[in-house]
Amino acid sequence: MATRREGSAFAGLGPVFLKEFADQLSGVRMRLLELLIVLTAAGTIYAAIQTIKSTVGEDVFLFLRLFTTAKDPLPSFVAFAGFLVPLLAIALGFDAVNGEHQRRTLGRVLAQPIYRDALLFGKYLAGLATLGLVLLATWLLITGLGVLLTGLAPSGEEVARSLLYLAATLAYGGVWLAVALFFSTVFKSPTTSALAAIGLWLFLTVFWGMIAGLLAPVLSPVRYGFQEELYRQAQTELMLARVAPNTLYAEATLALLRPEVRSLGPVLPAQLEGMVLGTPLPLGQSLLLVWPQFAGLVAASVLFFTLAYVFFQRAEIRA
Repeated sequence: MATRREGSAFAGLGPVFLKEFADQLSGVRMRLLELLIVLTAAGTIYAAIQTIKSTVGEDVFLFLRLFTTAKDPLPSFVAFAGFLVPLLAIALGFDAVNGEHQRRTLGRVLAQPIYRDALLFGKYLAGLATLGLVLLATWLLITGLGVLLTGLAPSGEEVARSLLYLAATLAYGGVWLAVALFFSTVFKSPTTSALAAIGLWLFLTVFWGMIAGLLAPVLSPVRYGFQEELYRQAQTELMLARVAPNTLYAEATLALLRPEVRSLGPVLPAQLEGMVLGTPLPLGQSLLLVWPQFAGLVAASVLFFTLAYVFFQRAEIRA
């Protein structure tokens, strides 16, 4: 007969979070992250400042261009973040559970008054907090250097948009942290879980867009060349592409950091009637535009964390 456990399922969450967060901050990984912060901020600011000096007084959202402007051979901060954030998240979570197995400490930890729920959730929150701290430090460096080098203070809307972009980046990293945590519960070897997480990231980032382009004509064929058929096929391809978190993140970034963007999908000519192209959207309208992308990223994180939770609850723990 199954016994009913007593107390909250999250008993011990606080100590697990604090211990994991302290380990993350004091480990070698954090030192590497700090180095990446300085290099990323310095490189992107240098590239952006060299390009936007000629646009002072011409661009209403000059501060936002610090994040989106690139200068060969250096990419923009947005491009850096889209590449580095998933790798950083995977690095923080690929050995969260199987690392405890390797060190034979998992059984001793669970022998304490700590449920598996609290242990897994605490590890995820600690990794997310570490990633958030790294992103916030990078944002502060870029903001400070941008104000110092341009001599221009950002407006309230620009600060709000950049902070919302920071939240979108954290949500994007949370997806890959949950993916790494999931593979860490499935595979006993940290190396295998790291390779599986990186392999999934490469598949969704590099190959899924091509697969979506091949599937769209099959699912929504163009038989007579009507405008509606072309529009439906473009919509199908976009919906398939949005299965990948990087597509959702790219769309959220585009709408938040480029206020003149008014749509994130194909638009019929009839829908353009009455629009003043190039006019920036208010912040509230941009938020309505990217809300589905935010929800999709959070849903992906919940999905993979739930899978990790199910596998971890069913796993056999030996001392």
